[in-house]
Amino acid sequence: MSLAIFDLDNTLIAGDSDFLWGQFLVEQGIVDGEHYERNNSKFYQDYNAGTLDIDEYLAFALKPLADHDYQQLLEWRIKFVDTRIKPLLLPKAKRRIDWHKNKGDTVLIITATNQFVTEPSAELYGVDHLLATKPEFIDGQFTGKVEGTPCYQDGKIVNLDLWLSDGRENLACESWFYSDSMNDIPLLKQVDYAVAVDADQSLIEKAEQEGWLLTSFR
Repeated sequence: MSLAIFDLDNTLIAGDSDFLWGQFLVEQGIVDGEHYERNNSKFYQDYNAGTLDIDEYLAFALKPLADHDYQQLLEWRIKFVDTRIKPLLLPKAKRRIDWHKNKGDTVLIITATNQFVTEPSAELYGVDHLLATKPEFIDGQFTGKVEGTPCYQDGKIVNLDLWLSDGRENLACESWFYSDSMNDIPLLKQVDYAVAVDADQSLIEKAEQEGWLLTSFR
């Protein structure tokens, strides 16, 4: 039995749910359009370049969650998933998840995108275990802060180690990790089978150097 870990954005889905959520907020008139869209695009460019200031970004990205009632956010999220996420699901990704499940492997999604945005994607793929950046939630309301370590770059290793230490150490006997991004190289270096999926150029070059598998879910 193995632990099969999947990145979410641009790996299991053909797009970035964090960026798309920001676009959705703009299109629905929920946030100040011009200002928010400009910053959302800048942060996405920084992420792709591997230069994202995660604390600055999360202060920006989690503010809309803190500014609105939780039930209203849930209603918006339903529309977001139906119109933005479901069209991006990848049948080949689902087949790979099912391949691992049929072998008896434990499947886990690990993502820098916050838990509120990504929970529906995990459910759509039938994945029970999700590690994501966790927005602080107190008395039925998001605070705009992060609980624990952001699940980004080395923070993915921190969150995975904590998850495994909670009585799941035996799952680490053999491990896979599928990702598209150079930002996930720290975790890719930790697993037995690293798989670059529809990877950015930096990750392609690293995968070729390391002899990692290269594939596409598109």
